[in-house]
Amino acid sequence: NLVLCSKGIPQTMATLGMEAFLDEAGCKLIFYLHRVARGVSLSTTCLLSGFQAIKLCPSISRWMDLHIRSPKCIVFCCFLCWVLHFMVNIPIALYVAGPTNSKNVSMVFVYRYCSSHLSGILFSVTAVLYTVTDGLCLSLMVWSSGSMVLILHRHKQRVQHIRSSRLSPRTSHETRATHTILILVSMFVSFHALASILSYWVTQLQNPSQWLRSISVLVASGFPT
Repeated sequence: NLVLCSKGIPQTMATLGMEAFLDEAGCKLIFYLHRVARGVSLSTTCLLSGFQAIKLCPSISRWMDLHIRSPKCIVFCCFLCWVLHFMVNIPIALYVAGPTNSKNVSMVFVYRYCSSHLSGILFSVTAVLYTVTDGLCLSLMVWSSGSMVLILHRHKQRVQHIRSSRLSPRTSHETRATHTILILVSMFVSFHALASILSYWVTQLQNPSQWLRSISVLVASGFPT
């Protein structure tokens, strides 16, 4: 909800032709909240998927402490995700400016309703940091989803001879769970990867078109929706 509101509402207002509806403090708050919410959404989704994979895998569950599967541990890890992204995204709040400064030649990146004075080197460092964190989250999501699919497939093979005696035409629980996991991870990876590519493309163009900006926002809002 925070991702959709912090990006969708200002973008909609800008599309309807409203100008200068945010001051500098508003721009800082909106961009900061969006980056924090996006990072938390990304990392917590991967985190919960990892917990599911650990819970399904008997060998890992026996090797790791049983407390890792407790709700308190999950809540604590989600809290750490919030703290981490609050700290990592502090540069966003420092270098985003209001629309009144959009004509200043020192502004490198100008958005539809806000602007930014990130230097080229600082932008590159920030982009690398976000790319690494996003890549780690996407890799964790793919690993945990693949592990769960493999575990479910092995379990289905072990109990197949029991179900074959029933002659039941219904789809097995493992098959339905596998389809759900594959749909989730496919949407997750596709939306986030495409959104990252479009976002980088928009920032690299001198004067990106309105349709490209709108498509970038639409794709970024796809998975949260």
